[in-house]
Amino acid sequence: MTALLDFIALLGRSLLGACASTGRLTVFAARGLSHIVRPPFYGRMFLRAFIEIGYFSLPVVALTAVFTGMVLALQSSTGLARFSADSAVASLVVLSVTRELGPVLAGLMVAGRVGAAIAAEIGTMRVTDQIDALSTLSTDPMKYLVAPRLLAGLVALPLLVVVADILGVLGGFIIATVKLGFNSGAYLTNTLNFVQTDDVVSGLAKAGVFGVLITLMGCYQGYNSKGGAQGVGAATTSAVVAASVLILAFDYVLTELFFAR
Repeated sequence: MTALLDFIALLGRSLLGACASTGRLTVFAARGLSHIVRPPFYGRMFLRAFIEIGYFSLPVVALTAVFTGMVLALQSSTGLARFSADSAVASLVVLSVTRELGPVLAGLMVAGRVGAAIAAEIGTMRVTDQIDALSTLSTDPMKYLVAPRLLAGLVALPLLVVVADILGVLGGFIIATVKLGFNSGAYLTNTLNFVQTDDVVSGLAKAGVFGVLITLMGCYQGYNSKGGAQGVGAATTSAVVAASVLILAFDYVLTELFFAR
């Protein structure tokens, strides 16, 4: 009986801890997002974050998209050939890339590269009392550190996904025409006939949400880090893991909203 009560108590503490963490994160996100639309605005901080998130993430996102499109065309051709449906390769590639693989893989790549960097930078500022120094100088840390990064993530990731969509489809086109022997004109025609505006827009909307999630988790974990270098390392790891899990979870939720019938 005592063991059962101890287990229930542990479960209750864990549930209360999870609820408290969710509440703190929600309040942090609301504060950060509210500062985006309220002056003053720190354009230089936004531009710096935009370049860091968008421009410097472009190579890894581009390579990921190209090879994903290539693999998708190769695998789908192998599977669809069993049903004599080779002509569906083009539509499968373009729909998969624009709806799911483009935003999700770009989000995961950016989460690993940018989320860790944001958490490390802000975490270092926290443990070295630089954030407290900003408050002493009458500068709101949420507005100076968090809001520009949230806005940069919201703007930069959809632009990265546009590039990822184009290169992913291009990768599938190269494999289909060069290796699998598809007619290039017919492949392009099938691609353009099957893709719709809703497919592209839904992927870009997901990318915007993912960009906010990545920067939010990086800022939150870094802002609340403690314990010196070890705490900064833990915050960096937590930011990447939490952002990756949230990307996959929100991908399902957004897919349900966009495409459920």
